[in-house]
Amino acid sequence: MSSIKKLKVTLVRSLNGALPKHKLCVKGLGLRRMHHQVIVSDQPCIRGMINKAYYLLSVEEI
Repeated sequence: MSSIKKLKVTLVRSLNGALPKHKLCVKGLGLRRMHHQVIVSDQPCIRGMINKAYYLLSVEEI
């Protein structure tokens, strides 16, 4: 069994008014619209994208 942790990421705020680089991070995570959820693996590159746009997202460990 793999012990890779997963994260459930939800877009909780609108992208209107967000910085362009933050919008790209959200798009890179696979989020398309408000309240859209994706499950991603817990990797340093994914954590960096989440940390950059932290004020737009909600994160839960699975």
